[in-house]
Amino acid sequence: MDEPKYREIASDLESKIKSGEWSAGQRLPSDSDLSAMYDASRNTVRQAIQFLLTRGVVEKQPSGATLVRKKVDPFRTVISADTGFAGFEGAAYASDVEASNRRPAVTTPRVEIQEASGDIAKALGLNEGDEVVIRHQERFIDDELWSMQTSYYSMAFVERGARRLLAVKDIPEGTCRYFGQLGIEEISSRDTMTVRAPTPGEAASFGLPEDGRIAVFETRQTGMDPAHKPVRVTITIYPSDRNTFSMETGTLADRPSPQENS
Repeated sequence: MDEPKYREIASDLESKIKSGEWSAGQRLPSDSDLSAMYDASRNTVRQAIQFLLTRGVVEKQPSGATLVRKKVDPFRTVISADTGFAGFEGAAYASDVEASNRRPAVTTPRVEIQEASGDIAKALGLNEGDEVVIRHQERFIDDELWSMQTSYYSMAFVERGARRLLAVKDIPEGTCRYFGQLGIEEISSRDTMTVRAPTPGEAASFGLPEDGRIAVFETRQTGMDPAHKPVRVTITIYPSDRNTFSMETGTLADRPSPQENS
């Protein structure tokens, strides 16, 4: 069966982009110019452009212009059976990124104190209205926003001496080790991952299409103490166009495993 005309056009346009004939940020010819170039109707051209939009090859501007989308080099995060989704934080984040010859950066934490509500109160075993410390950070790789992380802690830990939770500074060793120094043990966790469309705010922050065709991974980790009581809840958002995940177990997990680009 012959390939539909719009697919032929899309394939040729994608070849021009991959070859570098059209570079990232460059505007594609208008629908009328493409119609003339491929001897096709405008409707067929629009189908071809829509196909490329769904593949993330091009993007639409508010003005209606179609631009070549910047190629994103995905980063592979190795998930450890021991640390779950918490292994990629603090110094571990920087070392893993640098090991792949890329540049890491982390924003200064934004710290809030709020009343716990809804599922966060339930996850932390608190009553609604109890105070929680919230720490927000953004992580970058090669100047591109790669993930946004928010962690929630009971204010009771601050009262037990964990004053660094309130500091607008990073905790390089990670909060788990910091808590351990204070006698607050976290020995296990409950981890989940959800794939969903980004919220409008997430789409704007990551520069994703507003129609949700590029999903985000939402990971949630609840750290538990020896009595199986929750210590923290950490929620991290990763865009699916620049992140991949793998888990290594058994003998593979015992070997050094540098980050690899997909």
